[in-house]
Amino acid sequence: MPNRTSLILGSVAALALLVGGGVYLSQKSGGDQYAQCRSSTVSGGMDSFGADFTLTRDDGERVTAAQVFTKPTLLYFGYTFCPDVCPLDNARNAEAQALLAEQGKDAQMVFITVDPRRDTPEVLADYTDMISDEMIGLTGTDEEVAAANKGWRNYYKANDEEDDEYYLVDHMTNTYLVMPGNQTVEFFARNVSPTEMSERVGCFIDKAT
Repeated sequence: MPNRTSLILGSVAALALLVGGGVYLSQKSGGDQYAQCRSSTVSGGMDSFGADFTLTRDDGERVTAAQVFTKPTLLYFGYTFCPDVCPLDNARNAEAQALLAEQGKDAQMVFITVDPRRDTPEVLADYTDMISDEMIGLTGTDEEVAAANKGWRNYYKANDEEDDEYYLVDHMTNTYLVMPGNQTVEFFARNVSPTEMSERVGCFIDKAT
């Protein structure tokens, strides 16, 4: 029978797991084909991220999530007027995508705006063309954009004032990996390098085949 000391130590260890990143233990459980690839933990699990949507692509076509997520996708929420964070994050994502292409792994990038007022399809087309041929820009009505952001738990808030055309928008900066079928399986923080991102995404792609 365990003594009092071992019981206390066991309780402390269990609490440490829950507080320190074990909020989503089932990610590592059996039956998860991507278990060896995951390094992120999140309350509710990655399956709780994502949403079906209909948005307007940068070529003006209305598209659904099923039409967009046809290959492994690096999904980012931002806006074209963003002065520094978005360009750096998207450049990192583009470099990771290029590294994957060199390995023969087919992936794409998707950019959903948090600023539909200014980010028309034409504006998004110019922006995505500057970053990568493998990048799709998506916009829509305020309600459509809000619903897509909510699906990926992406907080954003426009700091706009009346007649201020140069307003900024606060937003989260995670990049999500969405597999075909609109299955979100991982997210990446800003400090993840292009090489690390390509390696981690490559693992998911390998496990999916």
